[in-house]
Formats: sequence, structure tokens, C-alpha cells
Amino acid sequence: QVHTVESGGGSVQAGGSLRLSCAASGDTKIIACVGWFRQEPGKVREGVARIHTQSGGTYYADAVKGRFTISQDNAANTVYLEMNNLKPEDTAMYYCAAASLVRCYLEPLNPYIYPTWGQGTQVTVSS
Repeated sequence: QVHTVESGGGSVQAGGSLRLSCAASGDTKIIACVGWFRQEPGKVREGVARIHTQSGGTYYADAVKGRFTISQDNAANTVYLEMNNLKPEDTAMYYCAAASLVRCYLEPLNPYIYPTWGQGTQVTVSS
């Protein structure tokens, strides 16, 4: 069984930066992908970025491409989401999720193939 815990959220002004962390524990060797998702109250959960743990391959949603960077520290079982040039529309609860299925490589931001979710960390960007 795998568990993930997010940290690093906060409040920043537009144009600012934050780095989110996702610490994985448990049977981490089965993790094929770690994804970051975000959700605003009353809205659908949106995929942000994914990293394939074996290859290091990354994938980004168009809305964050060029501003966000996902990376991993395998020794620490931690995935990071570096967020730069933040915009008010980036305001949301951010979740990291882990998937063991290889489908996560071909469907990187499909939330239904990620069975393990953290509790979320809030990011608020003011204009």
C-alpha cells in the first residue's frame, strides 16, 4: 500500500512562486507515476502535471506549461511541483496522486487511474 502527503502550499501574490512537495511512503517501488491535480470548490478536478518515475518523463497541462516544473528525488521518495509566475486562476487545492498502472504513461492526467491520493495543500494566488 502506498500513501502520499502533500506540503508547501500557501498564499502568494500574482507572479510569485511556490514549491509543493509530495512525500510517498509504503510500497513505493510499485509507483509508476506521480501526478499533481488541483480542484476548486464546485469544480471538476483538473490534472496539472505527471512524472513517470522510471523514465523521468514529464507531462504538463497546457494551462501550466512553461510555468510549472515537476521533478523527483528518488532517494527521498519525494516529487516536487515548482510553480512560477503564479496567476489567480492557479488558486485551488492541490493534490498529489500515485499510480501503479503503466496506463499512467499514456493517460498522464486521467485521475481515475490514480488510486492513491493525499489530503491536499491549498494554494491561493491574489491579484
